[in-house]
Amino acid sequence: MARRYDSRTTIFSPEGRLYQIEYAMEAISHAGTVLGVLAKDGVVLAAEKKVTGKLLDMSGAKEGGYGGSGEKIFLLNSNVIAGVAGITADANSLVNYARTAAQRHLFTYNEDIPVEMLAQRLCDMKQGYTQYGGLRPFGVSLLYAGYDPHYEFQLYHSDPSGNYSGWKATCIGANNGTAQSLLKQEYKDDITVEEAIGLVLRVMSKTMDSTTLGSEKLEFAVLTLDQNTKRPKAKIYKPAEIDALLQQHDLGKKDDDAEMTGA
Repeated sequence: MARRYDSRTTIFSPEGRLYQIEYAMEAISHAGTVLGVLAKDGVVLAAEKKVTGKLLDMSGAKEGGYGGSGEKIFLLNSNVIAGVAGITADANSLVNYARTAAQRHLFTYNEDIPVEMLAQRLCDMKQGYTQYGGLRPFGVSLLYAGYDPHYEFQLYHSDPSGNYSGWKATCIGANNGTAQSLLKQEYKDDITVEEAIGLVLRVMSKTMDSTTLGSEKLEFAVLTLDQNTKRPKAKIYKPAEIDALLQQHDLGKKDDDAEMTGA
């Protein structure tokens, strides 16, 4: 039945559905997991990297600016970081658009863009791609972790239809159903950043396709408030820092390897 109504983005089916958007969401559900948790003093993001291999040149991630491989977690502005799930090329285009929108707002009003406004800007653009012929929806969902002085820390999710929503904890990508149910059980309203980091790592260890967690499979970022300047501080972890964090929470692979050799 769908075949008659899915040849254009702009064609509604008799049930009132836009199949192209549903197909885009299906593409996202097969992408690497991205998980976000909102704490009272910060926001934590973690993402599963799908592009891995010994021959990849990761020197930029190890030595470059903010860390991260530039595959799943991006700095959009000094007060907003984003995790992406879906077609990475589409994500790069949206990230560039978001960065431009954030800088334009900073230039015009001399203040950082509010998180919800940035999510709205991107969603307006995404919605346009569901409305005009000859275009296809962006095959990517984003989690926005941000801070603004009025509403403080926030976590938003947007999808290819142009819808966005605020969350306390959420997950996009593969195995998101399992992750959501784990988050429902363990999330508390007064959670701190330290507790949120532990929760995120535990959930990722249970939902990722890989059996062991390591920096080659994981990207990690935390947004907190600098106690001295009272300004938001985004930290995208470098591979060595991720491995150290996993060891700290007894989720690293080195301990397991040592046990196996000892046996």
